[in-house]
Amino acid sequence: MSKLDKLKTRLKNVPKDFTYSEARRLLTSLGFVEHTKGKTSGSRVKYYRANDNKIFMLHKPHPSDTIGICDIKDLIEFLTELGEI
Repeated sequence: MSKLDKLKTRLKNVPKDFTYSEARRLLTSLGFVEHTKGKTSGSRVKYYRANDNKIFMLHKPHPSDTIGICDIKDLIEFLTELGEI
């Protein structure tokens, strides 16, 4: 099982300790590119995939790296709709 498959399996289990770093690693490995608006972007980060024009917005948590359960569920739903998990 590859690292990507392990990350997908971990996400599908809806862990309460899923981190922003793991979400970024998963999205970028699926072809998404992280876009911020610079210093004024706040904590919202857009992930864009050019081959199908899909966009996912993710809240970058602070001060910890753990993302909220709502963001985890949104990410699962988004990736399921795309057929990625």
